[in-house]
Amino acid sequence: MFNRTKKTAIFLAGIGLIALSSFTFLDSTTKKMSPEDQRVEQRVDSVLKLMTIDEKIGQMIQYNGGFDVTGPIKSEVDVAGEIRKGMCGSLLNVVGTEAVRKAQKVAVEESRLKIPLIIGYDVIHGYKTIFPVPLGEAASWDMNLIELGARTAASEASASGINWTFAPMVDVCRDARWGRIMEGAGEDAYYGSQVAIARVHGFQGKDLSAPNTIVACAKHFAAYGGAEAGRDYNIVDVSDRTMNEVYLPPFKAAVDAGVQTFMNSFNEINGVPSTSNQDLTVKLLKKQWGFDGFIVSDWGSVQEMINHGVAANDYEAARWAMKGVCDMEMVTQCYLKSYKELLKNKEVSMNDIDDAVRRVLRVKFRLGLFDDPYRYCDAKREKTDILNKETRESARKVAQGSIVLLKNEKQLLPLKKDLKTIAVIGPLADSQKDMIGEWSALGDGKDAVSFLQGIKSKVSSSTKVIYEKGCELEAPQTDFSKAVAAAQSADVVVVCLGESRDMSGEAHSRGSIDLPGSQEEMLKAIVKTGKPVVVLVSNGRPLVLTWADAHVNAMLETWFLGTEAGNAAADVLFGDYNPSGKLPVTFPYHQGQVPIYYNYKTTGRPYDKNSRYNSRYIDIPNAPLYPFGYGLSYSKFEYSALTLSQTKIAKTGSFKVSVNIKNNSNYDGLEVVQLYLRNRVADVTRPVKELRGFQKVAIAKGETKTVSFTVTPADLEYYDRSMTKVVKSGAYQVFVGTSSQEVQQADFTVE
Repeated sequence: MFNRTKKTAIFLAGIGLIALSSFTFLDSTTKKMSPEDQRVEQRVDSVLKLMTIDEKIGQMIQYNGGFDVTGPIKSEVDVAGEIRKGMCGSLLNVVGTEAVRKAQKVAVEESRLKIPLIIGYDVIHGYKTIFPVPLGEAASWDMNLIELGARTAASEASASGINWTFAPMVDVCRDARWGRIMEGAGEDAYYGSQVAIARVHGFQGKDLSAPNTIVACAKHFAAYGGAEAGRDYNIVDVSDRTMNEVYLPPFKAAVDAGVQTFMNSFNEINGVPSTSNQDLTVKLLKKQWGFDGFIVSDWGSVQEMINHGVAANDYEAARWAMKGVCDMEMVTQCYLKSYKELLKNKEVSMNDIDDAVRRVLRVKFRLGLFDDPYRYCDAKREKTDILNKETRESARKVAQGSIVLLKNEKQLLPLKKDLKTIAVIGPLADSQKDMIGEWSALGDGKDAVSFLQGIKSKVSSSTKVIYEKGCELEAPQTDFSKAVAAAQSADVVVVCLGESRDMSGEAHSRGSIDLPGSQEEMLKAIVKTGKPVVVLVSNGRPLVLTWADAHVNAMLETWFLGTEAGNAAADVLFGDYNPSGKLPVTFPYHQGQVPIYYNYKTTGRPYDKNSRYNSRYIDIPNAPLYPFGYGLSYSKFEYSALTLSQTKIAKTGSFKVSVNIKNNSNYDGLEVVQLYLRNRVADVTRPVKELRGFQKVAIAKGETKTVSFTVTPADLEYYDRSMTKVVKSGAYQVFVGTSSQEVQQADFTVE
């Protein structure tokens, strides 16, 4: 079941979704099963036959182990006692082999049926060795690096007793105000699908029963990234078309990649909370897509249906969720309190319960927990496989690839290592704790390398490095005299600005996405000195950097790079690594443009700077500061000779698109070559362009390479007015380039 296929084929084969209002059912039980899957099903059935109704409900309950609270609910339950009674199927936030072994021992040695627990934890971008935040990793446009990050995290977490992570988050987000944008892959459904595949493969590996793999969880199902006003937990009001075209594809890609669990989203969609949405979970996910893993609620989301106003009490909340929508309840106890009465009143059937329990047991068997419940309790691995030289090297490699060069006026970068004096200024210059970002599991800022430390370790012994904090991250300030004095005494100034680690992530939406506090005012004072200024920006979301872009000499988007942040940034600053990252999300010129994204649709009155009566602002441009796919390099890549193997194509035909790229510089480099398509005329409005392919290509200095893509019918499909996937005859455009805006263009026709 877990054999890989080509990533592109997975996505294109899975993209054929249909409108939420008109499902075609696919009964997953009709799928052809492998001998191993058949063996698992037989074992699941054998256990299910032995279970009492209480023990079945127990498998549908997850308790918080108390290590880390990520929600508002605290439990007074005797968790060990519930495990002993067979009334608990999973724990979250229990970490360390000793603690996990202790809990597992109660389950498999003291309960009647000895069913092992599945142990979950938020391993989002590393466990102890912290990698860049997911949005930063996505900026690498390198699926091997992204998979490496997840693979390393899985290896570390499994060495500490964890066998299930609540990742990857595959929510598409177009609103930088939403704090959880840092946890995903950005604004594009196609690109987000490729990242989802890489992360699922990284966590789950080729063999889920191996002791160094963990179960992945695709979250949050669905459309959580579309929360109104970018405010966490808020409602989502979305059309069937946008749901299918934007929000659902990464989830379908995760299913096709073999993801074993899903998590409900907190939000409602068009009036229906996701934790009660049978159209999404039963009809679409389980039946049509054939997903045979299990669905867990988000923290307390079953009981929160009372706040949503679709349930009057725990009983009604459980009734909604237990009808196939949620196979396991996280933290709250609506199932436990209500299942007997629900069965008595025939509002929930034994078939509903058996299906949920079968799904939970199936994943436990696939993990190998029934064969060896202590397989994740290897104290020796816990000592040797976590935060070691190898994991740090991997983190540094991924962090290097995640950095995006936003500006490099007069090739100020890379800096010389033997400069006489460098001033390193800013509230994030010597901050270790902020480098690891939000959702950093067991990461400790004390293990992280700050920018200042990285720079000091890179320069020559004769170079003087001056440090000044300059200002606080958020507090208002008017006196920047120390920062200015440091800048005046230096040959080059490196200014480290951005957000604190806890300004993005869950429950950290922002109304303003400007630089917090007085940081921009400090930057202005430093720029006035006339010294060359390089800005390093640390953040978990796009920020408005318009003034900085217009006035500083060079700027690097570094996100929150993780444990090896300072070393990776110094590698780029001083030219030991040629930056190759590209933005996976649009950076606005002004926060009034939010939400903003590259694949917008034209209107009946498209933008015209010379006309008043069209779709535009009167005080700011329509265009962003930095578009999707943007990122510079120390190399200079020149695109030419865009050619199509055919310009007239049958609906069922494929054709090749090729472009020449010359590295006209003295630096070997990596370039992310991007392919976009546009349907010029259709029966419904279409985006101005849509990403349909990309390649990260190594091009040596002075070398010219020809890069080719194959465009297939699946790349040209869209939903027509009846929400049917079609390829229509007509005029099309293909774009290939270095970003979504800087492209070569050619026309073709589908006959």
